[in-house]
Amino acid sequence: MTRAFRASLKFYGIFTLCVLSVVSFSTVSRAAEGVHDLPLLFDARERIAKPDLSGLARLRFLTTVDFPPFNFIDQSGKLSGFHVDLVREICRELEIDAKCQIQAVTFAELQPALEDGQGEAVVAGIGISPELRQRFAFSRAFMKLPARFAANRQVMGADLSVASLSGKPVGAVSGTTHEAMLKAFFPKLETRSFPSREAMLAALKQGSVAAVFSDGMQLSFWAAGSDAADCCALLDGAYFSQRFLGEGLAIMNRKGDSALTQAIDHALLELSRKGRLNEIYLRYFPAGIY
Repeated sequence: MTRAFRASLKFYGIFTLCVLSVVSFSTVSRAAEGVHDLPLLFDARERIAKPDLSGLARLRFLTTVDFPPFNFIDQSGKLSGFHVDLVREICRELEIDAKCQIQAVTFAELQPALEDGQGEAVVAGIGISPELRQRFAFSRAFMKLPARFAANRQVMGADLSVASLSGKPVGAVSGTTHEAMLKAFFPKLETRSFPSREAMLAALKQGSVAAVFSDGMQLSFWAAGSDAADCCALLDGAYFSQRFLGEGLAIMNRKGDSALTQAIDHALLELSRKGRLNEIYLRYFPAGIY
């Protein structure tokens, strides 16, 4: 993910929302209306062998504190978040709990720290790029962040569906990948561009556009927050595109450490198969983002 994306999360007060929404999985109904499970990114029939990690002295994961709900400092002052819980589950699955550590550094320090051997892996929402693939290895993606439509209830009326957007203005932030994706995926919709996310959401709340198209995670927290004042709802449909949105969230480690990459992939596959990856997702996204 980019610095701008991280900054936008903090701008909307999503930090506070995330802390308040972190609940025990036992209190969340997986059958809750409108909540969809984490899409499966692993084939349940696939097998990834677990490498021998007996020679591993320790496994240090590097993260940050400024990417809620993935990594943040909670109200008790502890490092918390989706990524933190995921690391614990990976280490438990690999049976190396005693060797695992997780350390927070600044976003700018992540890559140099990994290259300098201050950690063995990075789990912090770094966007995968061709340039980074030349320098580092990546695990399989364990989560993808979708694009979604959010619509004004009053403008849309009873028909809260993507099909009903025909002939109505739909907002997007000018120059963003989401604007390009909207025009590519829905060329017949009337697109209105806005200079900033704040301006776009203000227009949606006021009803000057019927809907907006943007990051599904941000929209889900905004629509559920006090700023939206129940003006708007997410429409059914989560949209994915590697071209526009990238490969998804993955764990980065040094090239040449193929055993570690395979071990992490093995753990992620097992966590997905056993439903524990989905449990972590619903723990931090109880309202769902898909």
